[in-house]
Amino acid sequence: QVQLVESGGGLVQPGGSLRLSCAASGFTLNYYVIGWFRQAPGKEREGVACISPSDGVTYYADSVKGRFTVSRDNAKNTVYLQMNSLKPEDSGVYYCAAYFAPIPSMCRMTGGTYAYWGQGTQVTVSS
Repeated sequence: QVQLVESGGGLVQPGGSLRLSCAASGFTLNYYVIGWFRQAPGKEREGVACISPSDGVTYYADSVKGRFTVSRDNAKNTVYLQMNSLKPEDSGVYYCAAYFAPIPSMCRMTGGTYAYWGQGTQVTVSS
């Protein structure tokens, strides 16, 4: 019943853009921090960005700051990750995840904090 489903991945050339979606079902995201993580083959999982439920405060990893933007649409129970100026180093499987946060606070990128995870969507940046 509780699910997070990522979509929007694909193949894009360096400098291109993609928008990933994270759709929730079985619960509302209004009181959950949503984080985006990625993992490339042979590399450790990396926190990319997150957004707080009430105040909308966001965090971005230094490697994506200025290029990626997290947003949410509460009416659609969906969170988005807009990725611009993509680089080959951005390639990997992207996951969205959620944890309950009823009190507004800065989101954090500790993987163990997130209770729910999506199945992932592949992003490949190559010419």
